[in-house]
Amino acid sequence: MGISSWKILNREASPVLERWEVSRISKPQSLKKEVLTERDFVSFLGIEDTCLSPSGEQLEEFNGKPDSLFFNDGQRRIDFVLVYEDERRKETNKKGSNEKQRRKRQAYESNLMCDGLQLEATRSLLDDKLVFVKVHAPWEVLCTYAEIMHIKLPLKPNDLKTRSSAFDNFNWFTKVLQVDESIIKPEQEFFTAPFEKNRMNDFYIQDRDTFFNPATRSRIVYFILSRVNYQVVNNVKKFGINRLVSSGIYKAAFPLHDCNFSRQSEDLSCPNERYLLYREWAHPRSIYKKQPLDLIRKYYGEKIGIYFAWLGYYTQMLLLAAVVGVACFLYGYFNQNNCTWSKEVCDPNIGGKIIMCPQCDKLCSFWNLSITCESSKKLCIFDSFGTLVFAVFMGVWVTLFLEFWKRRQAELEYEWDTVELQQEEQARPEYEAQCTHVVINEITQEEERVPFTTWGKCIRITLCASAVFFWILLIIASVIGIIVYRLSVFIVFSAKLPKNLNGTDPIQKYLTPQTATSITASLISFIIIMILNTIYEKVAIVITNFELPRTQTDYENSLTMKMFLFQFVNYYSSCFYIAFFKGKFVGYPGDPVYWLGKYRNEECDPGGCLLELTTQLTIIMGGKAIWNNIQEVLLPWIMNLIGRCRTVSGAEMRTPRWEQDYHLQPMGKLGLFYEYLEMIIQFGFVTLFVASFPLAPLLALVNNILEIRVDAWKLTTQYRRMVPEKAQDIGAWQPIMQGIAILAVVTNAMIIAFTSDMIPRLVYYWSFSVPPYGDHPHYTMEGYINNTLSYYRVADFRGRENPYTGLGNYTTCRYRDFRNPPGHPQEYKHNIYYWHVIAAKLAFIIVMEHVIYSVKFIISYTIPDVSKSTKSKIKREKYLTQKLLRENHLKDVTKNIGVIVEKMVEVVDNNLRPKVD
Repeated sequence: MGISSWKILNREASPVLERWEVSRISKPQSLKKEVLTERDFVSFLGIEDTCLSPSGEQLEEFNGKPDSLFFNDGQRRIDFVLVYEDERRKETNKKGSNEKQRRKRQAYESNLMCDGLQLEATRSLLDDKLVFVKVHAPWEVLCTYAEIMHIKLPLKPNDLKTRSSAFDNFNWFTKVLQVDESIIKPEQEFFTAPFEKNRMNDFYIQDRDTFFNPATRSRIVYFILSRVNYQVVNNVKKFGINRLVSSGIYKAAFPLHDCNFSRQSEDLSCPNERYLLYREWAHPRSIYKKQPLDLIRKYYGEKIGIYFAWLGYYTQMLLLAAVVGVACFLYGYFNQNNCTWSKEVCDPNIGGKIIMCPQCDKLCSFWNLSITCESSKKLCIFDSFGTLVFAVFMGVWVTLFLEFWKRRQAELEYEWDTVELQQEEQARPEYEAQCTHVVINEITQEEERVPFTTWGKCIRITLCASAVFFWILLIIASVIGIIVYRLSVFIVFSAKLPKNLNGTDPIQKYLTPQTATSITASLISFIIIMILNTIYEKVAIVITNFELPRTQTDYENSLTMKMFLFQFVNYYSSCFYIAFFKGKFVGYPGDPVYWLGKYRNEECDPGGCLLELTTQLTIIMGGKAIWNNIQEVLLPWIMNLIGRCRTVSGAEMRTPRWEQDYHLQPMGKLGLFYEYLEMIIQFGFVTLFVASFPLAPLLALVNNILEIRVDAWKLTTQYRRMVPEKAQDIGAWQPIMQGIAILAVVTNAMIIAFTSDMIPRLVYYWSFSVPPYGDHPHYTMEGYINNTLSYYRVADFRGRENPYTGLGNYTTCRYRDFRNPPGHPQEYKHNIYYWHVIAAKLAFIIVMEHVIYSVKFIISYTIPDVSKSTKSKIKREKYLTQKLLRENHLKDVTKNIGVIVEKMVEVVDNNLRPKVD
């Protein structure tokens, strides 16, 4: 059924709605966009009569089945739903504002019909103030916009594509993990090409109703909805459904789910894809099964499909890292009793006789080294040879993951037909609405409109960069606040906790001032991180909106970089402080370093800050996982539960599909962005600081297994259906992961060198345990603790550092550093051991970095981004597609030539035939 234009002949005023008399133009015209005023009336051809804009007086009564996805005539499929609140039934005094909203909505819907869309309005069965406007795109509209959007559509069935699997030789083992093909049938594959209306006969059109699948129909309709005008003010067009929803003119706009997630549709023609996804993907009993990626992609689009493919692949690769990490952890756990330096700390004759210098001024007292016995035992688990092995392994693992993911991504591009994605991305409606300046395009030499001049663009970039820098400084200020808290509360814990010199008090045995400070500071840091995280999300969006990127991809990439930069500093700054700054610049007891001239810099335990870094990572990773699950699962579930309780009891079984979907939660335009961000932050924890916490991959693995099913459950049961979008890859997140992988090599090397005590122990073992520096006849770790603790004369304390002396008088005390003893010609200066350790640390960092970077380069070079078989399949399919198009074109040309020849022969015959009088 074609689309016709209508000509306005006469106008008659009406107190309710302006009425128009129209006559049909006899000659059909092609689709073209028109800008209509607010009170214009346009009609469309798609039913037998003309009809008013659904925002007027004309509303249809729902007389179909609850699971119906069609208009009341049962013929036209619902491709999108718009929801608004009838202003005439609102209990409000803002009549002028309501009238303006109603006029904008009427103009918008009239322009939608001018673009060829068909609308049908139905009032809610549960709330008579709500009106649902159902949108249908006829065949002609779908074909027109499919060509504009360069959508690839089927040409001919394709028997070349076969699903690749790395486990084809182990089908007997993996069969139980596979999706049951009798339930979710494999999709038929086709040769495809960008749609062209003038070559429609080349395409595989068996049924016009199914040629465009529901996801494609929704994409096309949303493309139109985002670009239709509703008002023109001072020659500036206002348009787009997103702006109408954000301003409250519409309450919601969404495509429909195809059925209820818990039961199949009563409509026998319904594919029940939502029900299948819930049963085989989101249900807890399917947690061990592979994801039905093809069905996810078909139902939700390639953008969501590629996210779950990436998340699933990342989770599979974490399995290997988790196994190695657990092995390294068990190695440290079972060898902790063989840890010589920990035995010396716990030995009453060694650690029990070592008196340590106070770690703060005046209020802190001398303390016994043996009170750190328990923490030294825990430290032996993490600060072992297995830590070094695991750090090197993770440097290689992250490269393997990224390289193999590129290959997997290339396979998905082939299988999902996004290799040559020709979707010419249009400018965002928000960008186009600001285009008021006319400039000359340097390439086309034609006039075009831009939102601001070059000078204005520079000003915007400067302001945005300044805002980003300001907020990063604010994050750093919060970290400094936590540091000040740590320095202050350490003094309080040192003064308030029991002062038993031998460490025999039960509380003091497990809760030292260092431990209490570390745990409370980590908890407060986590709370501040979550609060700032919420604020920074809104700030980053405001800054990006002000920056005004042209396309949606530019917008998402800009927001991605800002948000990741914020989150990087927010989440990782406290870990960087503990790993690389705490205890590194403390001076010595007689000459300590002060923060802001007031707070004495805090020190690490005698075994280093590695255990504290492990505590920080555990609290942040665990707390973040719990908080995210509360946000993603509990809150939507509670909101939907409240919404269902407000409805009439049992009404859900009778209400139509569009009304059931309206009461679900909106996913939000950036919903998938936050899912990526959450996983990338976790990826950073797993790679950047894994040398201090080998169980991090295991925690991430468990979290991701649940995350996949939680996200699946959330999408299929708690949220409205998202508009399907095309995507070729994971976008800006790929280079971000590559940057994290490069940085991870440096951070892990520096953690081992400067945060753990591994290098000083190795230096002592190979150089200072034997002559000429040591007294032992063979290599040993005995005497390590005594060798790494320097002496300080108590009489050298000055007034400010004078310690609390209520527990006895001492002539000397010990502190963690490599300095000459009192009475030495260079007393309190760094000794030879210190310079050996510094040289060994720097040498270790250089060697480890170069070795891992060399291995990474070799792996990246030897593993191509696209496998040879995939390249061959892509070239083969492209060749056959071009061949098919040429053959079809030749057939058309031959057919046309044949018709022309027949007509010429007929004309010649007529001319040669003798005329009969």
